[in-house]
Formats: sequence, C-alpha cells, structure tokens
Amino acid sequence: MDPECSRLLPALCSVLADPRQPVADDTCLEKLLDWFKTISEAGSSLLLLQENPCLVELLFQVLRPQDLSARVLSFSLRLAGIFAAQEDCFQYLEQGELLPGLFGEAGPVGQAAWTAPTVRSGWIQGLRSLAQHPSALHFLADCGALDTVFSLQGDSSLFVASAAGQLLAHILGLSMRGPAEGLPSLQAPDWPACAQKIVGHLEESLRSTAPPQVTQALNVLTTTFGHCHSPWTRVLWERLSPLVACLLEEDPLPAAHSLVDLLLSVARSPVLSSDCGLWETLAQTLRHLSPTQAGPLALGILKLQDCPQALRAQAFGVLLQPLACVLKAADQAPGPPGLLEGITGDSVTVDTLLSSKSACAGLLCRTLAHLELLQPLPQRPSPWPQAPLLGAAVTILQFCNGSAAPASNVGGRLCALLAGCVRVQRAALDFLGTLSQETGPQELVTQVFSVLLEHLRSPDSSATVLKKAFQATLRWLLSSPKTPGCCDLDPHTQLFLRELLPVLQKRLCSPCWEVRDSGLEFLTQVTRHWGGQAGFRHVLLTSEVPELAEQLLRDPESYVRASAVTAMGQLSSQGLHATTASPEHPGGQQKSLLVELLRILSEDSEGFPRRAVMQVFTQWLRDGHADVTEDTERFVARVLQAASRDLDWEVRAQGLELALVFLAQTLGQPGSHCPYAVAPPQATLHSPPAQALQALCRVRLFEFAFRALFDCDRPVAQKSCDLLLFLRARTVPHSGPQEAGGSPDVVSVEAALQRWRAGEQGPPLGDLEPETVLAVLRSMDLEGLRGALAESSDHVEESPQSLLQDVLAAVGVLGENQADCY
Repeated sequence: MDPECSRLLPALCSVLADPRQPVADDTCLEKLLDWFKTISEAGSSLLLLQENPCLVELLFQVLRPQDLSARVLSFSLRLAGIFAAQEDCFQYLEQGELLPGLFGEAGPVGQAAWTAPTVRSGWIQGLRSLAQHPSALHFLADCGALDTVFSLQGDSSLFVASAAGQLLAHILGLSMRGPAEGLPSLQAPDWPACAQKIVGHLEESLRSTAPPQVTQALNVLTTTFGHCHSPWTRVLWERLSPLVACLLEEDPLPAAHSLVDLLLSVARSPVLSSDCGLWETLAQTLRHLSPTQAGPLALGILKLQDCPQALRAQAFGVLLQPLACVLKAADQAPGPPGLLEGITGDSVTVDTLLSSKSACAGLLCRTLAHLELLQPLPQRPSPWPQAPLLGAAVTILQFCNGSAAPASNVGGRLCALLAGCVRVQRAALDFLGTLSQETGPQELVTQVFSVLLEHLRSPDSSATVLKKAFQATLRWLLSSPKTPGCCDLDPHTQLFLRELLPVLQKRLCSPCWEVRDSGLEFLTQVTRHWGGQAGFRHVLLTSEVPELAEQLLRDPESYVRASAVTAMGQLSSQGLHATTASPEHPGGQQKSLLVELLRILSEDSEGFPRRAVMQVFTQWLRDGHADVTEDTERFVARVLQAASRDLDWEVRAQGLELALVFLAQTLGQPGSHCPYAVAPPQATLHSPPAQALQALCRVRLFEFAFRALFDCDRPVAQKSCDLLLFLRARTVPHSGPQEAGGSPDVVSVEAALQRWRAGEQGPPLGDLEPETVLAVLRSMDLEGLRGALAESSDHVEESPQSLLQDVLAAVGVLGENQADCY
C-alpha cells in the first residue's frame, strides 16, 4: 500500500466506524472495496491487516451494539469477505471470533439493520468472497450460515434472492472439488458436509407443493450445471432427475420457465448431454408444456449441436403449430406433404390462440421471434419450410389488416382478435424481412409484395408498422433476382416499383413526422443500392418523390430535415436530383442543392441536420461529386468556415474528417496508406509539397485544425491531433533547414496557439505561408499532446489517495484544499 494511503487509513476507519459522522456515498464505498480487493489479490491480506490494525478494528465495530448505517455495515461485511478469501487471513480472523460474529447466527442476522436489503446483500456478497477454500467450507457447515442462505432464497428483494441462489451453487461446486472431484458415491454419508446439506435442501424443495420453493431449487441447479462440468455433476443429476421428472406429472406444471432453463442447461453440459434419459425427459416436457411455455424449450433444443433427430422434429413441430393453425384457419395447407406432416395445430394451441387478444398476440409474436432467431443458424432444421413460413407470415399480416379470407369459425375469430394488432404486425414484418434471405415460389413472392404494399397504403397502419413495412420491403427488393444476361431489374420488381413510388409520395406528405422520416430512410437506402439501375432511375424520375424529398429539407421536424439531407445527398450523387432546368443548363438546379445544404449548415438551429450535411459533404468530396470538383478549394473553404463556428462538437469533428479527406487528396501519392486517401486528380499526385501546402493554406485548413487542437471537446482535439500528425509526416521531410526559424509569422502563430490553449478566442490567423506552417508543426509536441488526450479526464483524481482524501474531506477531517474532486 502507498505510504500516504496508509497514513490516511486510520482516519478513514474512524470516520466509517463513527455513527455520528455522515457517510460517503455508495460510489465511494464501492471504489474503496475495489481498491482493497486489488491490494488483496496482489499480495497478502494477512500482512495488510497486520500493518494496518485499524482495518481489523473497523470490522470489530460491526459487532458492537451501535447505530451504524446500513451502508457501512454492508461495506464492512463485504470487506471482511475480501480479506478472508485468503486462507491464512481467514484463520487469523476466525481465531479472533470476528468471522462468527459477522456471518454466524449472532451476527447482523439478529439485528434491526437486517431489515435493510443492502445489509442482507452485503452479508451474501461477503460470504461469496470468503468461500474460496476448505477452511471456509468447515466454517459454513458449523456456523449456521447455510440455513440463513436457504431462507434468503425467498427474500422480498429479487437481488438478494438471486444472489442467495448463486451463492448456494458456488458453495456446492466448491465443496465437491478436491477429494470429491472424481466420482463421489450416491450414498449421502460419502458427500462433504456442505454438499450434503445443500443437496438435501434441494431435494426437499423439489418435493415441495409450494411453486416458489420449486423455482428456487431449479434455479440453483441451473446455475450449477451451467457453470460446472465436472464428473460429479452427472451423479448429482442422476440423483435429482427423478424428482425433476415428477414435476411433469403435476397439473398445472409448477415453475415451467425455471424447468425449461434447467433442462436446457443440462442438455448443454458436455458431461450430461450423453444421458439418454435426458432426451426422453425433454420430449416428455415438450408434450406437457403449454404452447406458450414450450416455445423457448423448442428453440433451445433446436440450437443444440448434438440432439436426436426425432426430438428435433418434435421441437420444430411445436414451434410451427401456431402457424399451422393460422394457415388452416385461412384454408391453406400447412405445407408440402411430409414437410409439416401432422403439424396441423392441436386443440390446445387453437384454444390458446382464441382465448383472448393478448394470448393470441403473445403466442404468435413469440413464435415468429423464435423462428427469426432460428433461421440464420447452421443447425436449423433441414429442409427449411420456406414456402409454408412465407405463407404463414403473409396470412398473419392479412388477418391483421382484414384482407384474409377466413375458412372457418376459427378464422373468423382470428380476424377479430388480430385486426389492427400493431404488436403482431411488427413481429410478422420483421420475420418476413428475415425470410427474404432465401427465395420462394414466384406466386408467394408476389403475395409478399402485395401484402407489403397493402400495409404501406393502409391509412390504418401506425408509424411503427410503416417503418417495419418499409424495412421489410427494402430487404425483399434487394434480394430480388436479376434477369439472366441483364444488369437491370427483373420485370416483377419494376412493376412493383411503379406501384410503390406513388405510395412513397403519399407517405412523404404524411402529417406524422415519423412516417416522413421512415419514407426518407427507405428512399436513401434503395437509391444507394439501385441508383445505377436504369429501370429504377426511370421510375423514380417520372415520380414526384425527388421534389418532395427536397421540400422536406425545410421540414419543421429536425429528424426529418436530417433524413432529407441524407436522401438528397444520395440522390444528387447518383444524378437523380430533381431538375426543371432546360437541356442547355442541366446543372442549374443541382447547384441550388449545394447552396441549400450550405444554408442548413450555417443556419439550422438543430444539430442533426447540420451533422447530416457534413456527412454528405464529406462523401461528396470523397466521391468527386461534380459540384465539388468544379471548385474544390472554394467548397472546402466554405464548409470549414461554417464548421469552425458550429457549437456542436460532432459537426466540428466531421469538419476535421472532411479536412483529412482533402488533405489526403492534396498530398496523396500512389501507394498512400492513409485510410481516408482517395484517388486524387493525376496532376495533384506530382505536385511539389510547397504547391500542395499553398492549397491547404488557401482553404484555411491550418487555422481550423490548430483551433480544433485545443477544443474543449476531447474527440475533436484528438482528431485534430491525428490530422496534424499525418500532415507533418507527409510534409516536414520535404522541407529544408532554411524553412525553420523564429520569423515574426511563426512567433505570432505560436502566440495565438498559446491563447487558444488558455481558452481565449483571439483574432484569426489570416493568410499563412507554407514555411510558417512547417516551422510551427516542427516545434509542436504533437505526440505528447496525443498521449495526454488519450488519458481519461480523471486519471489524476482517480488515485486511491485522492479517493481517501475525498471521503475524509466530506466530513471535515481534511482542510478544504486538501481534497481532489473525485
């Protein structure tokens, strides 16, 4: 321990032990515990206590009847556990009767403070820390602590109850190590004392008629089998599995969720998964669980790497039953013969679907979510029933929007339950989008596009449903096959786009800003992927979508303006920006977009649109956009000037990104390794450094970067430092010694940098010469600055000494100026 910390420690312990003193907040106490844990793990806890007896005295204070706060009491219990994790220190504390007083029956368990959940939690965490060695096991068996842990499994605090269960699993695993690691006997006398007591408690709980006790036992076993894969776990499972199997005979099934977790934990264990009885138990459980409860178990079984094929088929059938019910209700076969044979939806599933609106929606949403998770996995069932699943997803959406044709009373009831159900629509659209990764019969694909169009057209579709519908539509459009021998879109897709664009026009005019935003996001993505396709270009340019998107640049909602900026930037990059200019002035309207975006960058009151403009401008510069290459220096100068005045740090940071792109283009050479380097004009490649630096000076790049170097927002300063380091690496090697020196220009620049470092504004630098810039770059310690910026803002105040000073200053033990701001 640091000598200064050791000097402050007695005062700290006195403060914590004094009930009259205000206690530091929980954050400081947690950091103190972290510090003590680090010290103990790095050396001897016993030596630490011997050198600092005030720590032992603090722990003894807990045993005295006084009014210690619950926080300090919890802190002391956890601190004792940290020290007692080392066996020699445990024995030292046990000899002084400290540990029995803290964790035994005479400890806080019988005090009034025990009513505070934080004390009970600290008691459990302290036991968890000290339970690391054989001495701790003997102590736990003798002091009565296990009985308290058993009772805390049913604590009113969920955190305490969960920690108690995890502690039992940890103690069970610890007690079965060493001599019991091989293959312990099934006879109780051969088990270690702690293990006997815990297993006996688990057996008693599994036989209980109270569901909470059954749940507690199942949770302990789930944790045990999930974390420990030693041979003894097989014996434990053989001993307790008959009791678990007996639970399946009860009606209703107690603790179904916890039972599913346990069985899957056992099935994943490399020691237990070879047990044939386990697979039979899983199959039996699938038959006993309700459709809602069986879904997670079925999904877990299908995710297993090694599983009997018959069980996989049964699990997949359970997952598909609700969808089979839906297809049957709409008078559709559940699939090709043999593919979903026998999966027609049993009466229990039908009853669940029809019982209530919430039950129907819950079962369908869970089923669709499970299948969505299963679809991309390599161990999913094969063959994969793509066509029936497509049909089921389409049918569910038709039930939701009222376009389904019910073939029975069940279908009519489903229509009533699912009409306008946003929750099911969202889940079905997500699943439909996932299914786009594979193809299907053209008839079904046509139905997919039809139901998507219905939802996009429907005036009853909510904003969230429309967003999901746009996302699913995009995924299906991008997965559409191209016509062989043709690089354009296939006829079905072009026909769909002709129907879709008028719908998109309508949604861009929606009074709901979320809908307008979703429409613009869809337009941006589809343009990014298909902007070069002749069929898409024709359909888009004959619509009013580009004009509407441009109008939304002045939308009252900032999110919409930002999305409109991104969409228009993408349209302009692809040459799809709306234009009413005459043939002899084809670029007239496109120039107005640049002016409009510059206006937004300079005048918009919200940050999102301005950030979007900077991203568009940076991409335009990278791609060599026509409006940029017309006068690149003027463009860069105007953008950097606007970005330098912006109060949003992300705009300034994006300005540095644009500056770095321009820098790489100006100084770039073949084989450049700069991650931002693009292919600059060939003439620039061979420009001498002085000529290239003149271009950088003309756009005022250096002033922008130098100011940003001392920005109050660290990400901006870091990016500026990286830019200047890159610039120095590319230019200084080319400069001669005569360019260095203390000229008046260099002195004035360095003076300005000192003012900016101090937080002053000062006048602009004006026109700089390349020689001045090079001299300043050589004189700056950019590497040191980068290292300083990489450190966290509290790297000085985060020291243990500072922490101790803060705690003591809070109660007036130290003078005001002796504490750091932690």
